[in-house]
Amino acid sequence: MTVPEAYGLGPIKVRAITGDAVETAAPLTGSGSSVSGCSGGGGVSSEGSGGVGLSCGEGPAATINGAMSLKVVELLDAAAVLSIEPVG
Repeated sequence: MTVPEAYGLGPIKVRAITGDAVETAAPLTGSGSSVSGCSGGGGVSSEGSGGVGLSCGEGPAATINGAMSLKVVELLDAAAVLSIEPVG
């Protein structure tokens, strides 16, 4: 899914949906990145060549680059409902 340039990310790709998390990856379009918060023991990893990977469960939203909120609203068997919106 494509997000506004102001978020500092290229298109976000869903890599996997498990019973308790959604794994995503996106290239960085800026010089750095910051991520805070992912419920369910979520994490962040470098994806090489200027990208980030997230693994987030249902619950509180992650804040990315201080500009974007990504929340896993609901996890289903093979699908997930995500909410992406500006912070603030």
